[in-house]
Amino acid sequence: MSRQAPNILEKIREDLNDFVGQEIYLRANRGRKKIFEVTGVLEQTYPKVFVVSFRERQVERRVSYSYADLLTKTVEISVGDTPIGVQATG
Repeated sequence: MSRQAPNILEKIREDLNDFVGQEIYLRANRGRKKIFEVTGVLEQTYPKVFVVSFRERQVERRVSYSYADLLTKTVEISVGDTPIGVQATG
């Protein structure tokens, strides 16, 4: 299974590359029933992480997550009503 995991993570990264620069909806589970939800822009994808930028109280913020977070559904991303990054697990 560990041999297949990098291929799945690479597929998720390739899927996200199509949405760089677009507005996305991000929902992240921060544990202890804390959910972080924000609309932002998928700023960049890197080999191990992706970066989402958003505005909060007049301040530009950035958060980064790993592709494994999408795989484990700790983080969910969608464009409109279409989830992205999770089709690779299907």
